[in-house]
Amino acid sequence: MLSRRFLSSLTLAALLSGCAAVPAVETAGRPLAGSDVGLTSGSPMPVASSWWTAMSDPQLDRLMNEALSGNPTLAEAQARIRLAEASLAVNRAGQLPQAGIDIDEQRQRLSEKYIIPPPYGGSTRWVGTAQANLSWSLDLAGKQAALVDQARAGVASAALDREAARVTLTGAVAQAYVNLARAERQIAIASEFRALREDNLRLVRSRIRNQLASEFDEQAAQTLLGEARQAQVRAEGDRTLMVHALAALTGHGADYYAAITAPTLDLEKSLPVPDAIPADLLGRRPDLLAAMARIDAANAGQRVARADFYPNVDLKAFLGSSAIGLGSLFTGGALTYGGGPAIHLPLFEGGRLKANYKGASAQIDLAIAQYNGQVLSAVREAADALSAIQTAEADADQQRQILSSLNNTVRLDQTRLRTGLGSQLDTLTSGERLLQARQALANIDADVALRRIQLAVALGGGFDPLTPTTTTAANAVAGARQ
Repeated sequence: MLSRRFLSSLTLAALLSGCAAVPAVETAGRPLAGSDVGLTSGSPMPVASSWWTAMSDPQLDRLMNEALSGNPTLAEAQARIRLAEASLAVNRAGQLPQAGIDIDEQRQRLSEKYIIPPPYGGSTRWVGTAQANLSWSLDLAGKQAALVDQARAGVASAALDREAARVTLTGAVAQAYVNLARAERQIAIASEFRALREDNLRLVRSRIRNQLASEFDEQAAQTLLGEARQAQVRAEGDRTLMVHALAALTGHGADYYAAITAPTLDLEKSLPVPDAIPADLLGRRPDLLAAMARIDAANAGQRVARADFYPNVDLKAFLGSSAIGLGSLFTGGALTYGGGPAIHLPLFEGGRLKANYKGASAQIDLAIAQYNGQVLSAVREAADALSAIQTAEADADQQRQILSSLNNTVRLDQTRLRTGLGSQLDTLTSGERLLQARQALANIDADVALRRIQLAVALGGGFDPLTPTTTTAANAVAGARQ
């Protein structure tokens, strides 16, 4: 009786010492909220899931659909989801009873100097066992439950990472397509520019024949023509690069280049622009929600490390038979069974458990710091896009005024030419300035469209946290926090 009480007291003391051994580690920070970064006044403005359809180009819609179904990045993200789901299933299985059957039969010489006396001792015989095993971890410290929560948060972050990859992909396709439209417009303008400067060169050569110009004028005209040809070559090169980019984004190779034709989208068609950064920005960005899920996974990882300081209690049982000789294995006399608790109590681990716990706590700080960094970047991206749109639109208004003035100048020069008050050279010069202004406006219009696309991506790119896929992810995060 005394020894039993002493053993119980010793076990209790060891348990208490294990509890006291958990290091006191405080996390260094907390995740930023919307109010911490000034997101308090902007009204919610969700971006449509297929926001690019507002640009009214069937080819863009086709390319976008092919990218969403064939891009390798999304396929990789989907595979990561399946890996995370498999990990969750494995950890859930650890909460359930485990059962198995082991059968073993070996030809063995039995020692005549051991516990089995002759005639068996000293002979070679078949020795077999057949046993059914049952084990079930009671998970008193909550380690397995924490592992499940950690895996559940991993599924959530993987699902949200896929949505973030989708947002990035749609933005990349739309921006490449706008740049393709820019290149096509620049090719057309450069072609007109080249034709005008070829006319200019012919006029200069005519004036030289009439001794009204010099070779210097011809060299100047040839230089201007070379610049026009160079602009056309560069625009055609830009178009080729954008075709290559779009083919790669849609998951195709060189055989797809011919399927991409000139865009029909109107660069002046605008996507909606809010007056301020929406207050719900943090909940509309899948990359931020994925980072928050990783914080939840890190918190669960800390609970896993904490549970290692406490006893682990399993219930184990077995039923089987053991016998010497094949014929005796399944007789009643060979029956064996047993059961009871199995307790593991950590006493001395050389500091390993404390180091693991401190490392798990550092993972929380790391996840929070990464999330906060992403929040600040997201707010800046949205603010930069809003400011860039305002600047580009103001620039476009000024350029249209310049273009209008140059149109009037060209009409006046043509009138002066018809009435004999002006020269053909004046008309060509003002025409060149007009084409240059058109070229500049094409670039500005494309920049406005690009900034609007960047804003749509910065506001979540059509991500909806209430869709079935993302709702599942959100439920997984909520479950990990409980």
